[in-house]
This record gives sequence, C-alpha cells and structure tokens, in this order.
Amino acid sequence: MEDIMPGYLVVHHENRIATLTLTRPQALNALNLAAMRELEQFFHAAADREDIAAIVITGAGEKAFVAGADIAEIAACNGEQGWELARNGQNVLNNIQRFAKPVIAAVNGYALGGGCELALACHLRIASTNAKFGLPEVGLGIIPGWGGTQRLTRLVGTGRALEIILAGKTIGAGEALQMGLVNAVTEPAALLSTAREWLNAILTKAPIALAAALESVYKGMDKPLDEGMEIEAKCFSRLFDTEDMREGCRAFLEKRKPNFTGK
Repeated sequence: MEDIMPGYLVVHHENRIATLTLTRPQALNALNLAAMRELEQFFHAAADREDIAAIVITGAGEKAFVAGADIAEIAACNGEQGWELARNGQNVLNNIQRFAKPVIAAVNGYALGGGCELALACHLRIASTNAKFGLPEVGLGIIPGWGGTQRLTRLVGTGRALEIILAGKTIGAGEALQMGLVNAVTEPAALLSTAREWLNAILTKAPIALAAALESVYKGMDKPLDEGMEIEAKCFSRLFDTEDMREGCRAFLEKRKPNFTGK
C-alpha cells in the first residue's frame, strides 16, 4: 500500500514496515522547510500506528538520498532566523533518533549536509555502493546545524569527525563502512530489500524490549558510565513486568518461537 503525501514524501507500507521516500527530484531531494515539516508530521503520526513497527528512510532515484538542506532558504536567514532553523531542524531529527521503533536509513547516492545529518539520526544506516557522505557546510561559511557536529563525533570519534567537517570532505561508502558511519554496504539494486530484511529480523524480537534498548542506548550515551548503568537498570527492570518478557522466557525454555504481543 502506498500513500502519496501532499508535498515531498511517499510512504509504502508492507509487513508493518513503512518505507519513507523523500521525493524532490529537481533538488536532489534536498530538505526544505516544508519537507522537514512533513517528516515531523509523519513520525508524530507513526508513533501511535500499530500497523507501523519500523521505518526505512530513503531518497527517490539513485543520485541522492538527500543532497542537503535548501541553500536558498539558508541564504535568506539572519542570525536569529539561523537559530530557529537550527533548533527546529534539530528537533525534527531528535524525534527520529528518539523514536521508539527501529529506523534504518537506506542511503542511495549523495547524503550531504542535512542529508548526512538525517542519516546520522537514524538508528542504523545501510549504504549503496554509490553513496557519498559529507558535511560541507564550512564551504558555505557555516557549520552543520542539525546535529552533525554532535552525532558524527559520537559515532566515529573526534579525529575522523573533524577530518570530515573541517575539510568539508566527501567520503564514499567503503570508507564510511570502515570508520563505522554505516553498518553495511550493498549494491544499489539490493539496498531497500536489504534494509527490509534487517528490519524483518529485528521485528521478530519483543517490541517493548526493542524500545527499551533504544531508550537505554540513546539516553545513556552522553552520560557518565554510572548514570548510563542506572538508565540501563531501569529499562531492564521495567521489562520484568511485561507479558512479552514472560512469553520470551517460556518460549526459550519450551524450545519454540515466542509470540510477542507488545504488552
């Protein structure tokens, strides 16, 4: 089933996986303010939809995942408007990172600037062999403003992040895999099917446990170790009061596949 939204998003639903395609071909799928609003609205609605258990984000065509933010909109901003642009964009991408259901970026072609930042906000990233990643904002006299300086540093380390940010460097899929920016690389024709295969495997697990794992990782990653351990323990112990925990243990002991209900 396919939903064509009013602006720039096309959503395909199959087996509880929603594939969200950013479609703005005249601008290599660059994210303007309208597209960001649509992303925000989609994730807000998807949080409560039982027919959506996981999400794949990709871009239309093979040239670009998302080639960046809309430079014309950026160029028109003053300092105050730049602050609003940064904070609004950060909020949209923060909501994707904090989403309680698994999100995979299927990166086809260019993922530059805001497109790279969108991919970084997803929980997992699979790249096609023609994918290109970069944060070229310093060449425009600005810096990444939607979380790029923070998420990239946490993912690949300070040295590699600064190499990309300060030089405005673009890297290919192989180098991105080597440094841990992406989880896997595949041929372009297999990109979406690979992302869905990964999610189908993940969705055999208990949905409440998946949400708790995401919460524990993302809430704890910026905290001192002791605080992160406390967050983990809270998430861990909370699951002991769920039906899925009982079912998972019973299924293991009875040597059968569990039947999780999300309760």
